[in-house]
Amino acid sequence: MMLLAATLAAGSSALLAQSVSSSLRGPAPLNEEGPAPPMTAMKNTAEKEVRNYPEQPPVIPHSIEGYQVDMQGNKCLSCHARARTAESQAPMISVTHFMDRDGQFLASVSPRRFFCTECHVPQSVATPPVSNDFVDIDAMLSRERPGGRR
Repeated sequence: MMLLAATLAAGSSALLAQSVSSSLRGPAPLNEEGPAPPMTAMKNTAEKEVRNYPEQPPVIPHSIEGYQVDMQGNKCLSCHARARTAESQAPMISVTHFMDRDGQFLASVSPRRFFCTECHVPQSVATPPVSNDFVDIDAMLSRERPGGRR
C-alpha cells in the first residue's frame, strides 16, 4: 500500500513538471505560470454591438481605461446618467438600474447596480484564441427545417 502511494506521488510530480504544447498556454510547464500575454487594444467606437441572447447586458463599445468605478464615484454616470444623456448623446442606463431588490423604483441608481463592470464589459480587437461557431436564436429560427417549415 505504501509502495503504491509513493509511486503515485512520484508520478504526479513528474506529470506536473511536463510541459504542455497548447497555443493557449504556451510552452510553460504545468507547475509554472509563464508570462502574461500582452494587452490588446480596446474597441473605441460609438456603434452598439448586437446582443447574442435576450437579457444580455450591453457591452461597452469604448475604452474605459482610467475610469473610476468604486464606492467614491462612477465615471460611467458622467455620460450615461439620465440627466447627462442629452448633452453626451450616450444611451441612458436602463430603468431596471433604478429598482431596488423589491422592485421599487428609486430616485437614483440602485446601489446594487452602481458597479457597471460587474455586468458590462469593454470589447477588445483581439482574435479569439479558439474558433467559435455560435449562432444566435434569430439565425437559428430563420433557418429552414427539413420539409420546408420553420
